[in-house]
Amino acid sequence: MKIKKGDKKIIRAWAFYDWANSAYALVISSAIFPIFFQNVTNKDGNDTLHFLGHSFKNTELYSYALAFSFLMVALLSPILSSIADYSGNKKSFMKFYTYLGAISTAILFFFKGPETVWIGITFSILGSIGFWGSLVFYNAYLPEIAHEEQQDKVSAMGFAFGYVGSVLLMLFNLSMILKPDWYSISDPGLPARISFLSVGIWWIVFSQYTFKVLPNNVYEVKPPKRKGYLLIGFKELWRVFKELFNYKNLVFFLISFFLYSFAAQTIFYVAGLFGSKELGLASGKLITTILVIQLVGIVGALGFSRISRIIGNIKALQVILFIWIGITISAYYLNKNNPNVEYQFYTLGAFVGLVMGSIQALSRSTYSKMLPENTHKHATYFSFYDFLEKIAIVLGTFAFGLLEALTGSMKSALLLMTVFFFLGMLILGFIKRKKS
Repeated sequence: MKIKKGDKKIIRAWAFYDWANSAYALVISSAIFPIFFQNVTNKDGNDTLHFLGHSFKNTELYSYALAFSFLMVALLSPILSSIADYSGNKKSFMKFYTYLGAISTAILFFFKGPETVWIGITFSILGSIGFWGSLVFYNAYLPEIAHEEQQDKVSAMGFAFGYVGSVLLMLFNLSMILKPDWYSISDPGLPARISFLSVGIWWIVFSQYTFKVLPNNVYEVKPPKRKGYLLIGFKELWRVFKELFNYKNLVFFLISFFLYSFAAQTIFYVAGLFGSKELGLASGKLITTILVIQLVGIVGALGFSRISRIIGNIKALQVILFIWIGITISAYYLNKNNPNVEYQFYTLGAFVGLVMGSIQALSRSTYSKMLPENTHKHATYFSFYDFLEKIAIVLGTFAFGLLEALTGSMKSALLLMTVFFFLGMLILGFIKRKKS
């Protein structure tokens, strides 16, 4: 299906997928599910779980499950994306991951405690694979639907849609959790479980508009008659991998992206634990901070897309990384004995929202602009981008936990992230100003 690049209807439909799937990132990844999992798997102070014949601490098992899901996406996506590029079937892969993620998330409704921990672990893994896997193919549409000068704004629009949609569903879910009597709910665990079901339904329903409007075969690739797609996938992946090294700007950017994603994604995933463990903040205050991050993220994503038009993408990213460095250093000096620590944490949360939304949106559009102009292998190229992000999350969270274990403090682990932000900012300076 041929499309007119820059078509507003297609761009809106693309951005609307963020509205559909971002509720997963907020409700399942960040706010409600991790807290629910920790609470229902801790019976009378016993947080040991039995899974696949082994015993684990509840938070330990949950961390392993997340790491496994990221590794599966990192390993599968490059192969599947190269097959999608070769066959011209990108939207079908995006649909598969979407339905895998949404249905798995909805099934979490049946997770009630230690006796059903296999449901919680299995379907949280599949939900995570579905969410992150769909984003590989979703991101790959960006250079196909938007002109280069539009891509910063379009990428930011997607994140803004996502933040708004996720907050709306989150507020509904929180109203159930905090005021169950409004809904005549007496089971204390039911509101959270309904929220998991609502995310799955929300994701499926609102993704239909995207799937209806987005084209499946932008470059009118004729699917080959021969079989052996797996072998073809490996060959295409290897070809694009070798081709990538012909573009020094791409290589420098991916190295920088890996380093600052290592730090940024780690901070995002451990922020709640840091607030709870190091600062002694209650769950309600942590969820409030997460909502602040989401709302300010809209401002960050849209604001820095405009700033990038003035100073260029690379300099805008360097400014964002400089702010990140300030955040990590400030967090190091937070003291739970300070009576104002709660408000200081909120303030830092607002700054995290400002730079989290902007760094995600601007990284995606910057990478998109740097792709070779004559390539049609966008899904394969974006799979390398996604691979590095997932490996960064796995290594970052592992390094954070290891350093905490060695030093006995999350603060020293947090301070380490400053080094990665600085290195990422430094390497961005090697990128030649061909494209902003």
